[in-house]
Amino acid sequence: MVYDWFNRSPEAPQPPEQPSKSEETAAPVTDQDSSPAIGSVEESAESASEPGATESTQASTEQSTEVSAEDDPLEWARLAYARLKAQKELEKTTQSGSTESSVSSEPTAATPEPIASESATPSPEADSPQPSGLLPQSPVPQQAPTAAADPAQAPAPGLSLLEQAAAQRQERQQQIEQVSAPVVVEQPKAKPVLPLDAADQSDEPSLGEFDETFTWSAEVLAAQGLRADQVTLEEIDWLGRLRQGLEKTRQGFVTGLLENLGDDPLTPEVLDDLESLLLRADAGVQATDQVLDALRRRMNEQVVDPTEGIRFLKEQLRDLLDQPTLASGVKLLAPQRDQLNVWLMVGVNGVGKTTTLGKLANLAVRSGYSAMIAAADTFRAAAVQQVQVWGDRSDVPVIANASSNADPAAVVFDAIGAARAKGTDLVLVDTAGRLQTKHNLMEELEKIRRVVDRLAPEAHVESLLVLDASQGQNGLKQAMAFAKAAGLTGVVITKLDGTARGGVALAVASEAGLPIRFIGAGEGIRDLRPFNSFEFVEALLAGR
Repeated sequence: MVYDWFNRSPEAPQPPEQPSKSEETAAPVTDQDSSPAIGSVEESAESASEPGATESTQASTEQSTEVSAEDDPLEWARLAYARLKAQKELEKTTQSGSTESSVSSEPTAATPEPIASESATPSPEADSPQPSGLLPQSPVPQQAPTAAADPAQAPAPGLSLLEQAAAQRQERQQQIEQVSAPVVVEQPKAKPVLPLDAADQSDEPSLGEFDETFTWSAEVLAAQGLRADQVTLEEIDWLGRLRQGLEKTRQGFVTGLLENLGDDPLTPEVLDDLESLLLRADAGVQATDQVLDALRRRMNEQVVDPTEGIRFLKEQLRDLLDQPTLASGVKLLAPQRDQLNVWLMVGVNGVGKTTTLGKLANLAVRSGYSAMIAAADTFRAAAVQQVQVWGDRSDVPVIANASSNADPAAVVFDAIGAARAKGTDLVLVDTAGRLQTKHNLMEELEKIRRVVDRLAPEAHVESLLVLDASQGQNGLKQAMAFAKAAGLTGVVITKLDGTARGGVALAVASEAGLPIRFIGAGEGIRDLRPFNSFEFVEALLAGR
């Protein structure tokens, strides 16, 4: 089953197929013919699955409708975990059953023919009695007399008969051992089954233990209105990655909150400490002032205890992050079906544009979209080779120009032509890193945009700025400069796992006014996902 991350749904939407007239006329016959096959498939699936797994799945589904996350969050999480575990066991059982059936359907290996076994047995001529004057045709007796008859090999005359006989026996024994020694045939060694790459194994979502990370992830999903039977392993896996990626930012921010907040109501002194914590996390002056002003107004209206203060703080942070997204009118950025989508990746040098592009290509393929990469970074050494590696990892075609210092606009021209010919959903354009102060390079981006508009005026174009979270306020200045020159429509924040300045997302949203579309919280290929303000704030303040 495909999980469409762009639309947060278990199945990718597919365009409806209009049946032809011939299909409509043949429909009754097809239904009659295929009904037994469908029944057999269902029966085989039921027989292959374990009854215990099926019963547990049904029981968990029924109980999930009765147990609410608000009434008993832990029991709700247990039900979600039991359902996911039963689902994984059912998948393993089905896969093993299909494997066994495929093996049994294959033709069996050819057994040795009876002729081969008969050839190993002695022939009738060999079994016939030999003449009395002849020795059996065995190599050992043949060699023994010749050795004894050879005068060169005859024992020394000075030895006694017993010594001569002993020497002959020893010599004959050596000859027997040499002739009768078994011939050792080296069997070809079976090649060891090499394990999959550790990075590839870690990229696949897996159901871990029922621990604090799982319960926290389940609570976050439940708070967004999901039932226990609607929880997916993909979402659980990503929330765990996001929480781990924001560990450095959370350690400084949450630790400071715990030290300043006690059991007493909020005071102006606590707000002053909160201000320093937000500024230290690079949340920006504007975002910090907006949050603190809202808290002060709430304190003037009523007494605010620590629990209520944290809840209100989360609400304010979510509002800040959602303002640019709501203004854009697009909650989740997703490629549009039956239409060409062109996404430009821009930014300064070293922020991770190429890596982000490769992860986006993998995300699109996993979500059920067809993608293509345009290697328009023709200035950096080995940039095309790096893009090709990412394309190979996700089985995404790469359009590039073999010549050095090629025109990036020409590469985009070829990529759009190939995408329109193949009916590709998404074209990801990798551009060269450039400073926002380089006017000639910024004009190059405008040229690429003109080529796209002229060649594919119907295409849906997005210009995404890739920001390195570790740059803090410098990233904010880049965002504001690129927004004026490149016509940005969104931001991708990367490397959140390597910095304690995760609050830069607040600054980008409040001061630059750009919607955050994707965030990266790790080095793996699955560590890039669409941005969700609720999940981001909960991961930032996990434990409170």
